[in-house]
Amino acid sequence: MVRTSVPAVFASWPDAPAPPGERFGLWAYFLLFVLVLLSSAGVPFIGTVSVGGAAVLAAHGHLDLIPVLVVSVLGGEAGGIVGYQIGVRWGRRLLLRPGRGLEKRQKVLVQGERLYAKWGRLAVFFTTAMISGAAKMKFSQFVVWNLITTTAFVLAVGPASYGAGRIVKGDRDSTSIGLLVFGVAVAVVIVWYAVTRRRRRAAPAPES
Repeated sequence: MVRTSVPAVFASWPDAPAPPGERFGLWAYFLLFVLVLLSSAGVPFIGTVSVGGAAVLAAHGHLDLIPVLVVSVLGGEAGGIVGYQIGVRWGRRLLLRPGRGLEKRQKVLVQGERLYAKWGRLAVFFTTAMISGAAKMKFSQFVVWNLITTTAFVLAVGPASYGAGRIVKGDRDSTSIGLLVFGVAVAVVIVWYAVTRRRRRAAPAPES
């Protein structure tokens, strides 16, 4: 059993048995950080693929799971801050600039502002960081809620992909199944929380 070189607080976290094969170095974690940062800053699709792919590589012994999760959270937080600052400074100018796709970009901005008006800070779960900045969300609130959002996303995708990766390669043990179930459970809780908060905010205020 190969243990990850992480602080003792993580020592009990399960690690993948390392099969014969190449162990990737720090460059792989740096690449993961950059990809997640770009995704959180506004480049679509690559965040889920990057976190999920890195977790599967960890399941096959090429990376370690704890560093994958930590690096993904840090990349997501850093990228969110970059995207927020872009939104604050140039968001409206970029979204409302004349040219191809103007109508679609206007719709994105309007929908984002409506989400913040209806859902408040919860809208961070469903909008890009640039929209958060363009909608003038308070920066201190954004930093906290972006971290919560990023952590929840990573804890849903990472463990589920890791567990699935181990199961696919034949390790159908309690660790593999437990991590898969944990990741799916986190995703379900996120959806449940979002739907519940939305219904509460949409409910009419009780008459006094």
